[in-house]
Amino acid sequence: MHITHIEIDMSGMPAPTPEIEQERRVAIFDLLEDNSFRLPARDDRPEAAGPYHVTLAIREKRLVFDVDTEDARDAAEFHLSLSPFRQVVKDYWQICESYYDAVKRLPPSQIEAIDMARRGIHNEGARVLQERLEGKAEVDYDTARRLFTLICVLHFGS
Repeated sequence: MHITHIEIDMSGMPAPTPEIEQERRVAIFDLLEDNSFRLPARDDRPEAAGPYHVTLAIREKRLVFDVDTEDARDAAEFHLSLSPFRQVVKDYWQICESYYDAVKRLPPSQIEAIDMARRGIHNEGARVLQERLEGKAEVDYDTARRLFTLICVLHFGS
């Protein structure tokens, strides 16, 4: 099972910076190229067969995954608290700012060190997302990393 279409609902949010827009484009491209996403059976619903169309949004200070089947039938909708993501998203954007600045003026060795720290924070965000999705959706590690990037994009605007 996998995602074949993903939409980021940015309604009511400020326009993204060029760097944020680039992060969004790359994450969506990479996600659609290769992902693993499955909705397991739950007490209130059987397993919804994919592939899936996913819309990510922030509504009422909650992260919303709205999942439809490819033939536009509702498959699932779940709302996650943003609280577990707040610090890691903040850390991620701070290290990204350092990275963007470093690329303009620092030698490759220092850029590499900042990029390693950025990857570490990104990995932590992916782990938090996998924990939060437990029982709702099953995603592999690379898919969680790409979805975390998109959550950061949403969080930036909220």
